[in-house]
Amino acid sequence: MIESYLYWFSTALLSLLYLASATLYIVKRDWVRQALADLGYPAYLVPLLTAVKLLAVATMLSRFSVVLSDLAYAGMFFHLLLSGLAHIGVRKPGGALPALIGLLLLGASFVTQNAARELASPYGPMVVAQQTSPN
Repeated sequence: MIESYLYWFSTALLSLLYLASATLYIVKRDWVRQALADLGYPAYLVPLLTAVKLLAVATMLSRFSVVLSDLAYAGMFFHLLLSGLAHIGVRKPGGALPALIGLLLLGASFVTQNAARELASPYGPMVVAQQTSPN
């Protein structure tokens, strides 16, 4: 039961983090373009990242396909990891804090997803433990 609460709490906070980021990308487009340029990324990534962030949250929450949901988790993992490393690479470790928080929330959400969702992910730890345990 606690795993279910942990899943929904971490997933809600992770979703809010991504939705706030996508909203910032839309509302303060020029500032975001400059911030990405300061990190060494091209400006054309802004609309692409906005769409991907919104789609990742929608896919993770709706879970209409377990495969796509797991793909959204993987995409979020690499996005957060690379985002944090980009900020550290330009010697702005404070900018990596949201990515670190996001990674922690993502890990909690992924590890507890099978306890809270009807359709289990084949990569979740509970299913793997059930498949490998002798009965």
